[in-house]
Amino acid sequence: MTSDIVFKYFPDLTAKQRSQIEQLPELYNLWNSQINVISRKDIDLLYERHVLHSLGIAKVMSFLPGESVLDVGTGGGFPGIPLAILFPETQFHLVDSIGKKIKVVQEVAKALGLTNVKASHLRAEQLDEKFDFVVSRAVTQLKDFYPWVRGKFNKDSENTLPNGILYLKGGDLEQEIKESGLKVQQYHLKDYFSEDFFETKQVIYVKG
Repeated sequence: MTSDIVFKYFPDLTAKQRSQIEQLPELYNLWNSQINVISRKDIDLLYERHVLHSLGIAKVMSFLPGESVLDVGTGGGFPGIPLAILFPETQFHLVDSIGKKIKVVQEVAKALGLTNVKASHLRAEQLDEKFDFVVSRAVTQLKDFYPWVRGKFNKDSENTLPNGILYLKGGDLEQEIKESGLKVQQYHLKDYFSEDFFETKQVIYVKG
């Protein structure tokens, strides 16, 4: 699978952004052979299942220059790295509780020349900073996730949605949303991407 799947949905990328997107498979193959951050079956489908999936958030929200975004439980850098490529003037802080995964994130960001990425080996609860948005990809149930980031949002909001959480989730989420007690907005990625993989995938928005 080639980078064309990304460029099809994001045709206005600069030459630099296209180059950064095209470098991702080589970088992740290199690091994955040393530190397993992506399952073997998924590495061949990196563009669809990791890069484009991460960029589903960009179909819901265009981050503004100067905004700050926290990626909780980033793993190998998803959704943070693809979003940082797409929004070079937005600051991204990627955190994970597993140090060797953060090492991969740091090396990939460095190789791509992403100066808007900071990666830290810690849990979200340990952070004192405040952010405009929090992004994450299916780290845990919503009811467990929300307390980790509650109170970490800047009060002033200038974007199309008020500052809050943009959470990538899949499957039937009715029960999970009900149990969380949160008021959410659901965005179905099948409305943006035609591949079968996105049939049950969503971006869940929760106001901060």
